Amino acid sequence: MKTDLKSVLWSGAVLLLLLSIAVPLLNALSLVVMMVPMVILYVSLSKRDFIIHMIVVYGIATVLLGPSAIIVGLFFLAPSVVMGHLYKKMAPARKVLTATILVLLGQLLLELVLFDLLLNFKLIPEVRLFISETFEYMNKILLTPMSAELVNAYVQWIVHSIPRMLITISFLLAVVAHAIARPLLRRSGAAVPGLQPAREWMLPRIVVFYYLIVLIADMVTPNHGDSFMTVALLNLVPLLQLVFSIQAVGFFFYLAHERGWHHVVPIMLSVLIFIFPPLSLIGVLDAGFPIRKAFKKP
Repeated sequence: MKTDLKSVLWSGAVLLLLLSIAVPLLNALSLVVMMVPMVILYVSLSKRDFIIHMIVVYGIATVLLGPSAIIVGLFFLAPSVVMGHLYKKMAPARKVLTATILVLLGQLLLELVLFDLLLNFKLIPEVRLFISETFEYMNKILLTPMSAELVNAYVQWIVHSIPRMLITISFLLAVVAHAIARPLLRRSGAAVPGLQPAREWMLPRIVVFYYLIVLIADMVTPNHGDSFMTVALLNLVPLLQLVFSIQAVGFFFYLAHERGWHHVVPIMLSVLIFIFPPLSLIGVLDAGFPIRKAFKKP
């Protein structure tokens, strides 16, 4: 088995991250970067050596922390293996991120089903109860308590936003893992493809038509109730706005490249996009019309 110092240190990092899930506040940070050392180990070691390292690490963590360590470890193992395997195959970064996000999202949904079947834990009713109790407590300490209708509206909005939150969590975990693991792997000599430069980001034009359809459906669909269409639109609209915000970021970097601006300028403009979501319209125009030609160097 390959037992060089680097692989032992990365295995130790996995162990420390697993043990840190028992520490409040620190566990949130640990979960965000949990995949990084696993991905690096998978790329650096043979499959056999990787399995042995993980068995040793998970065994120690389970002895010290109990079953929670193995549950958390196994959850992050699958997406880490997928990301590491695609890195080894020199797959494009976009494909790596897409596959990893889908695996994470699928696991989150599977866990909800298993919790319901095995532990009789139903996420939506539990979330609704927790939020209602939180607002009830806040009403007791506020000088001007919120009306029952307003509380119910907030509770409904949060519950309906659960699908979007699951997608966002999967996206962030995959992006953070890629953003940290890829430079570390390249520094150690591994050839790992990266994403295209931001100035080359471009959505297919058809996405704009999808967005228009979603906006029209959102205008004609009641924004209250528990119907599938209402919940779907509640999640689709902000997700598409986020996609076009990223497209707008690409446009700003393209503009900076063509005009020779300092790299700080597109970064500052990109921050404004996320502070003021309506500015995502710039991304819609960039994807739907050939406006970049107007700024292209002659």
